[in-house]
Amino acid sequence: MTKAEALEKIRLNIATFGHHVYLVTGGPDPRFVYTIGVSEALGVELIFAGGTFFSGKQVHEIIDRMASVLRETPSRSQADHSFGELGAFTLREVHPTWSSKLILGAIDYYKAPVVPALQIVPDEAHRTIDVPDLSQARSETTEPIWQWLDKAWDFPIPENTIVMTDMGALRGAPITEANRWEDDAWELFSVSSKEIEKEKCRAVPLGTLLGADPSLELATELDVGEGIWRDPVELEWRITRLSNDKPSEDA
Repeated sequence: MTKAEALEKIRLNIATFGHHVYLVTGGPDPRFVYTIGVSEALGVELIFAGGTFFSGKQVHEIIDRMASVLRETPSRSQADHSFGELGAFTLREVHPTWSSKLILGAIDYYKAPVVPALQIVPDEAHRTIDVPDLSQARSETTEPIWQWLDKAWDFPIPENTIVMTDMGALRGAPITEANRWEDDAWELFSVSSKEIEKEKCRAVPLGTLLGADPSLELATELDVGEGIWRDPVELEWRITRLSNDKPSEDA
């Protein structure tokens, strides 16, 4: 799609739905989604950053519903906006150091140096480690999972490497098992792979987990057919060789 075609699609979506929803994936940073067009009525765009608990379809629904609520009753308060089974959400003002990086499409569309934005924040029951606080100035120290927005990727695997992980890890539990089954087939779990419930698994950039736990750097050096595991208390990695059914510790 050419730039002209993309701009025309954005204009059509704004005219039809009131806004365009822009999904950004593909690098070491967590997924983020933002609007273009909401500011024409409300003076701000909406950002949903991280939030891997939710599917892309669910995030789109959350944004659409929040935009609808705000058009009916404009409010930037910290009050909860409840969307049934999706949970409750609050709004935060987004610091310009974040909006200047995350909503480049809106900045380009409006040809403005700054476009104000609000962050949609999930409630605690639906929050994962990749949800940043966008109200504070962007910093690698306070939001290490998002460091790749500014920092060069310097690991021996592609920066867009995607791994399967579990909701425990995405809630902050230490990862205790990392396996590389194929060139692009990775698993990093906070419990034994035998105990994983598929519905609680998510595909995320490896950069997300590396940002949360730098000790996972050893996983980037794994060859196909290798794995590492560690005790959740001692946290000392041990190398494994993989078989078709389970890892087996090297002698």
